[in-house]
Amino acid sequence: METIQKIALVFTIIGALNWGLIGLFDVDLVATLFGSMSMLSRVIYTIVGIAGLINIGIFLYHFDEKK
Repeated sequence: METIQKIALVFTIIGALNWGLIGLFDVDLVATLFGSMSMLSRVIYTIVGIAGLINIGIFLYHFDEKK
């Protein structure tokens, strides 16, 4: 499970960096590299979203573990 957590963290960081670029420079790097809402960019957005959900689960698990 640790491998999945690391992969999810990497994709979450990629998503965060992409959102930072959008916010600061109005540049969507995923759309620039793979096309605006192409099938590949939609897959990447989906993977980043799933990775975020996995990280929420990890965070809540560790938060609950500290009690």
